[in-house]
Amino acid sequence: MTITDDRPTGSVTAPSIDDSTDEEPTELSRDDVFHILQTQRRRDAIAYLLSIDGAVEMRDIAEYVAAKENDTTIDDLTSSQRQRVYIALYQSHLPKLDKEGIIDYNKSRGIVWPTDQLSLFAPYLETETEPEPADADRGEYNVYYAAVTALSAVLLSASAIGALAISGVALGTIITALFLLVTILSQYS
Repeated sequence: MTITDDRPTGSVTAPSIDDSTDEEPTELSRDDVFHILQTQRRRDAIAYLLSIDGAVEMRDIAEYVAAKENDTTIDDLTSSQRQRVYIALYQSHLPKLDKEGIIDYNKSRGIVWPTDQLSLFAPYLETETEPEPADADRGEYNVYYAAVTALSAVLLSASAIGALAISGVALGTIITALFLLVTILSQYS
């Protein structure tokens, strides 16, 4: 989603010397990166900026984030959904990203330019992809773990009220063996 033809025309260029500050972008620590990624709106905005090439209107970012946040398409967004996200990005999130040197944000023109710092966030956002086929089968073993946990609770309860005449050591061995079996099955399947 880049600048489209249905919007006011005029080229969007990189910021000139007058648009940017004299401050050198500071090196971001891992804590800084995690702090910036702390909110879902910033994560979504950064993910969008990583997916485009060049400058973009702030409105495009807001629409993308609002659509993702409301689990809908940009065309189906309501005015209030757009506005709620737009205001938060305009007042808080984009100025923060600009201050940290992750983007160049011309607030008065509503234009955002990604900087080289933006690429630092790519590895942290790649985890939000679909699970690999090998990981998809893990859900089956979660059911087995739940079943073993429930069976263990029943055995422990029966033993505690005297309905099961078995020693504590034997009961512990049985429960441990059940969990070990499920763990081995999940690792080698």
